[in-house]
Amino acid sequence: MLNNVMSINDRLKEIKKEVNFSGVICLKNDHDTALESASGYYNRADELTNNINTRFGIASGCKLFTSIGICQLVEKGVISFDTKLKDCLDIECPNFDEEITIHHLLSHTSGIPDYFDEDVMDNFEDLWKERPMYLLKSLKDFLPMFQNNKMMFKPGERFYYNNAAFILLGLIIEQQTKVSFTDYIETNIFKRSGMNHSGYFSMDKLPKNTALGYIGNEDGSWRTNTYSIPVKGGADGGAYITAPDMVKFWEALFNYKLLSKRTADLLLTPHVQQKDNEYYGYGIWITKKDESIFKYHVMGYDPGVSFKSSAYPNHGIKLVVISNKGGGPYQITEEVEKSLV
Repeated sequence: MLNNVMSINDRLKEIKKEVNFSGVICLKNDHDTALESASGYYNRADELTNNINTRFGIASGCKLFTSIGICQLVEKGVISFDTKLKDCLDIECPNFDEEITIHHLLSHTSGIPDYFDEDVMDNFEDLWKERPMYLLKSLKDFLPMFQNNKMMFKPGERFYYNNAAFILLGLIIEQQTKVSFTDYIETNIFKRSGMNHSGYFSMDKLPKNTALGYIGNEDGSWRTNTYSIPVKGGADGGAYITAPDMVKFWEALFNYKLLSKRTADLLLTPHVQQKDNEYYGYGIWITKKDESIFKYHVMGYDPGVSFKSSAYPNHGIKLVVISNKGGGPYQITEEVEKSLV
């Protein structure tokens, strides 16, 4: 349960002021919405304020949607978690290990080269110096950034967070369903969850009440992230959602509207340990406390984007913290968790 919502709200007001929070907080228990809050602007130039139904980019937070799409294909018998990449995707990757499976890709244990290697590159924006972000309009557009590179390690050897693996998973969905990745996810996950305000929108055609992402400059000024992230999101990140829609998604997942219980349990299994008490399932982070599951959670960070959303099974709570700046959700989530008893 949640201890003293009013007290939490008072503390969150202080934190929002400290971090100059711009975004939305939504906290819901099993029966009703305990807290909803919106701060800042979704359009600073025109001083248009964020509201509870503002759409925000969530970066890597939507890798879970890709994982569920793959799991739906497993349920239909189209593929299995042991299916090898070479047997379900007709794309030439000459240096990839032939033993890579769907399981490896979903659990970040494939060892394939990533197009954004955080050990080599510090700034996500550096990616677009040689390949302009406005050219990345489909999943296949990402392939030249990694498909001919060498493996980092053998499949299953260890965990290494990998965006390119999810590009491949999205391409598998496209090849096996003959439907574009974004159309598949919007139809088979968003619509089935009642996420009527969410979607994969092109940055040059954003719908009304959609937040622009903002990046702070050293001189205190700001700029939008228009030239800092791919023009349209895909299998590794970039959907736009509302906080209430994310709550609906959690409810649909745990009420087995998207997957059967058996498959959902496999999705939510801690397949690989990332560090103490922190595990990864299929597209989802899993935190344990006292040997039991404390929370399932997803997160996403891009220039001008920060997002954290968690489901706490022993407390009956779903939390969404979403911002059109580079920070804030971590501190807010941490404060809410202090009040879980």
